[in-house]
Amino acid sequence: MALKFSDLSQLYMHSFDAVIDVRSPAEFAEDHLPEAINLPVLDNEERAAVGTIYVQQNPFLARKVGAAMVFRNAAAHIENSLSHHEGGWKPLVYCWRGGQRSGSFSWMLQQIGWRAEVIEGGYRSYRRLVNKYLYQDPLPLRIVALDGNTGTAKTELLQLLQTLGIQVLDLEGLANHRGSLLGERPGGQPTQKAFESALAKKLCEMDKNRPVVVEAESSKIGNLLLPPSFWTALCNAPRILVSAPIELRTTYLVKTYDDILSDHERLRDRLSPLRFHRGHSVVDSWLAMIESNDKHALTLALMEQHYDLAYAKSRRCQRAEIIAKIELATLDNNGLATAASRVQEVLAQL
Repeated sequence: MALKFSDLSQLYMHSFDAVIDVRSPAEFAEDHLPEAINLPVLDNEERAAVGTIYVQQNPFLARKVGAAMVFRNAAAHIENSLSHHEGGWKPLVYCWRGGQRSGSFSWMLQQIGWRAEVIEGGYRSYRRLVNKYLYQDPLPLRIVALDGNTGTAKTELLQLLQTLGIQVLDLEGLANHRGSLLGERPGGQPTQKAFESALAKKLCEMDKNRPVVVEAESSKIGNLLLPPSFWTALCNAPRILVSAPIELRTTYLVKTYDDILSDHERLRDRLSPLRFHRGHSVVDSWLAMIESNDKHALTLALMEQHYDLAYAKSRRCQRAEIIAKIELATLDNNGLATAASRVQEVLAQL
């Protein structure tokens, strides 16, 4: 009998020793259950070949050819990746829809004596649970947004808050993106589905009785969309607004974004499309600063002429409740530690 999970938290809190995704590497790369390992019983080429036989010849031949491939690959996994497990090992197995691939693999594991089980409905049933949690149901958490203009070290503040025992959610870390026009990070972003899996897992792990501090973001982080349930909760969340003098922010950003400010070709590529929003003369002045390698002047101009304007417009549209304002006198360790303590005091009163 396959195991049926009624909600996402129940699935994430499983008691199995491992979760095994037997789908192809391409399927696994797009998305998978967090912490699952990929032991494909059909690789990308084999899966395509079996599908072609199924469509162009007949289903029986496809099943026969596929079965030989599945058991051959499963045997290799048992001899290699799984050879160190003892008799009491208990894995949870899934494929695309809980059918032949996961059924065949789990059957083989069971014959050895391992306590393998299959997820009913496979990845599709998991994805429906994620969709329900992030797209349909109200988010069952108290979100508090940490707001502030570019350069107010909100990411560092989140990290400090976490060391103080406060629940935080690092959206930019999950999205592998700094959340701005120039925010790309090495390695690129995950797929939308993979981002949602990671987000749902983090949210399900949160204590519902305590607030969760999240950096205020737009509806997109790079190319990734914040799913509706979370976006609604973030828009309605009370906000703690942090601010700092623009010169402090400029110095901080020049240091933090030095890799981007040093890549002139990338800068020109990202800033040139803003002519429609900010005008040709403004963008031309930015490009001149890039040519002269004046990182400080460019950073200051981008804040005054683009980022601060965008933040102000966003706040006017959302009309969120601001429950505290914190002015950062410095952006060094002492200044950020003081701000984190003040945030902690505000949260204690909620």
